[in-house]
Amino acid sequence: MSDFQEPVAAEVDARGMNCPLPILKAKKALAGLNSGELVRVLATDPSAARDFQAFAAQTGNALVDQREAEGVIVTVLRRR
Repeated sequence: MSDFQEPVAAEVDARGMNCPLPILKAKKALAGLNSGELVRVLATDPSAARDFQAFAAQTGNALVDQREAEGVIVTVLRRR
């Protein structure tokens, strides 16, 4: 699905969920990580890409990778 190779500490499967659930689930996963660790989020909500870009900008967590494959938006965030 994604050729992103850096290891992730957590993965959130938010496929089939609508905003704001993918963001809320990602936020909860990030809260359980150490600074610098990565979380991968799988989402199918068409607005998820834009939502995660805004979330990263507002929270200071880095959006490391984002791509879409077969209707699934894969977002990788690095905990600040």
